[in-house]
Amino acid sequence: MPQLNQVKVPELGESITEAIIATWLRGVGEYVNADDPIVELETDKITVEVPAPSAGVLVELMGDEGSTVNVGALIATIDAEASAPAGAPTTASDATPAAAEPAGPSNDAPAVMPAARAEAQRRGVDPSMVGGTGRGGRVLKEDIMRGPSAATKMPAAPSAAALPGEREERVRMTPLRKRIAERLVGAQQEAAILTTFNECDMSEVMNLRKKYKDQFLDKHGVKLGFMSFFVKAAVKALQSCPAVNAEIDGEEIIYKRHYDVGVAVGGGKGLVVPVIRDADARSFAGIEAEIGRLAGLAKNNRLTIADLSGGTFTISNGGIYGSMLSTPILNPPQSGILGLHNIVERPVAVRGNVEIRPIMYLALSYDHRLVDGREAVQFLVDIKSSIEDPRRLMLEV
Repeated sequence: MPQLNQVKVPELGESITEAIIATWLRGVGEYVNADDPIVELETDKITVEVPAPSAGVLVELMGDEGSTVNVGALIATIDAEASAPAGAPTTASDATPAAAEPAGPSNDAPAVMPAARAEAQRRGVDPSMVGGTGRGGRVLKEDIMRGPSAATKMPAAPSAAALPGEREERVRMTPLRKRIAERLVGAQQEAAILTTFNECDMSEVMNLRKKYKDQFLDKHGVKLGFMSFFVKAAVKALQSCPAVNAEIDGEEIIYKRHYDVGVAVGGGKGLVVPVIRDADARSFAGIEAEIGRLAGLAKNNRLTIADLSGGTFTISNGGIYGSMLSTPILNPPQSGILGLHNIVERPVAVRGNVEIRPIMYLALSYDHRLVDGREAVQFLVDIKSSIEDPRRLMLEV
C-alpha cells in the first residue's frame, strides 16, 4: 500500500476555530515538493498557505473552494512513495501550479487562480489585465471582483451575470468582511461610544518634513511620512491620559503601561489593523520602517495573527481616501481610536490676521464608560499641540 501523508488545517491562532478554502494551489495528480504551498486558507483575520508536509503526488483534495473547514480537519493526502515524473520541478521555487496557468500563457502573464479564472469568465474580465495581490503576484478572485477600475473588459462572451435585466448579484461574504461586520456591531452595542473633534495646523510638520525628507531617506532608508508624527503624538497623549490606553474587563479596568499602536491599512482583502509594538521606544525612522513592513505584508495578505493582535490604541487615516471628517468606531477591547483626515488649505485667524493654512480635522472616538469627556478633549489638545509644534516631540516635552 502507498504511504499516504495527511495534510490538515493547522492551528491558525487564538480563538480561530475554522477557515474557508480560498484557493487550491495544486491539483490531484500533481507532484509537489516538501513545503510547496498546496492550498490557501482564509480566516476572519488572515490568509495562510498550507505547505506540503512531504514530497509526493496529491491523490485527494477534501473540500471545494469556498467550503468551511475546522482546525485540525483533513483536507488533502499525498502519496509520499510516488516519484516525480520526468521533467517535473525538483524545488519549490521551480514549481508552477498547473491549475494556475492562465489561458494563452505568456512569460509576462500573472498566474491566475482557478476561482479567479471562473469569476473572470463570469464577469467578462480579462484576468491578464488585473494586478494580482496574491503570493508571487497571483490573481485572486477578489482581484477580479474589484471591477472595471482594476481590470479591462474582454470583448466579453455572454455570461449569466451580464444577462439583460440582471440588476442584482449575490455573493458570499468573506470571513474578513463578516468578522469586521460582527466587531463593528458588537462595538456599538457593548461600548458607550462618543466622538470629540479638533483641528490642527499641519504647517510646521509639513515644513519640517520638506526640509529634512531627503536627508532622512538617505540616512535611514525610509521616507519620512506624517504617520510617524501622529504615532509619536498619540503615545505622548496616551501617557498623559492613561484611560484612553486602558480597557474594561468585566468589573475591572486594565491600564496598559505599554504602547502598542495599531495603524489601519488597506490590505489585499480589506482593511486590517497591524500593530506597531512598543511605539514609545521607537524612533521616527523605526516607526516609518515598521509601518512600511506591515503595509507590505498587508498588501500581499501575509500578515500573521501576531501582527494583528494586542494593540492598545488605534489610528485610522481616512484622509488618504479624501475623507474630510468621520466618526471612527472603536476596535474592541480598546477604549480609543484616533481618526485622521485630509489636509485642506483653509483660512484661519493667526495673531489677528487671516492666513491660509493646511488644516486637518482630528476625531477621537472613545468609550465613555471609561474615558471622561474632559480626558478625551485633553487628549486631542495634546495631539494638536504636538503636531503644531513638533519640536515638543523631539524634546519629549
